[in-house]
Amino acid sequence: ELAWLERGAPARTSKPKFRTDAAHALVADVPPVRDKVQLARMAAARLGKDVVELIRCSVRYPTPDGEREVLREVDGNIGPGERTGILGENGAGKSTLLRLITGEQQPTSGRVKTGMTVRVAQLSQQLAELDEHAHERVSAVVKRYSAVEMADGQELSPTQLLERLGFTSAQLKTPVSKLSGGQRRRLQRLMVLLSEPNVLVLDEPTNDLDTDVLAAMEDLLDAWPGTLIVVSHDRYLMERVTDQQYAVIEGRLRHLPGGIDEYVQLTRERRAAAGGVGTFGADGASGSSATPAKGGAEQRALEKELPAVERPLKR
Repeated sequence: ELAWLERGAPARTSKPKFRTDAAHALVADVPPVRDKVQLARMAAARLGKDVVELIRCSVRYPTPDGEREVLREVDGNIGPGERTGILGENGAGKSTLLRLITGEQQPTSGRVKTGMTVRVAQLSQQLAELDEHAHERVSAVVKRYSAVEMADGQELSPTQLLERLGFTSAQLKTPVSKLSGGQRRRLQRLMVLLSEPNVLVLDEPTNDLDTDVLAAMEDLLDAWPGTLIVVSHDRYLMERVTDQQYAVIEGRLRHLPGGIDEYVQLTRERRAAAGGVGTFGADGASGSSATPAKGGAEQRALEKELPAVERPLKR
């Protein structure tokens, strides 16, 4: 847009000024490009060479009729500094996969190798981390933590981070139990970052955040120097803070070289397949022979998933 405007005839230069200003405003609003090399270097210094490796991991849960296999012979290797997004419909096994990575759950078969220096922190959808601090002031809670060094070398104190996440001076004096749900969610996110893990696992980290705080959280995650694993339905967050995406599909972990666009297409195909026309295999090939039509519950899950990943950006 700017190049086109600059090529315009001199006699018309005054007329599109509003367009030039708008174009400059758009460019100014784009976040700076993440320095992947610097992030990887800092992550490797904190982590070493080995992070987490999944080796033919399967997870099965008992049911009244026998067993339900959620993950089937999943292989995966997470390296230092990698920023990975995990996609999948509700109930596909994303949370189970995260529990394998964090060590909360052991596979039914296969094994998980974790590096000696790995220190994992998980941001869950619950707020249990705050229960023990219910009667403390926010300022007292964060005083336990020291400043955090970001990828650009900048050090931010806990109070500075709180301000970035929208806390006012008055709210710093508020007991945790008196905070609103959104404020408690923001404090939880900050406590996880301040604990200085070298592997950060985030399960729907943008829930209950307004637009301004959401932008601040994205900035912090974008500059966070460590290995990052994110499960989210927020397309913008996924594309901004992760460099590679995988999908959990029919118990398998599938790499998405085409990113979220590829996942959207796969979801459309699966929704069409719910009527019995074709299916996915582990290799993503289409076919129509062996797999029966999807049940009503699975079809509804697919129909709910597609709008979520295609949700337009409204900021």
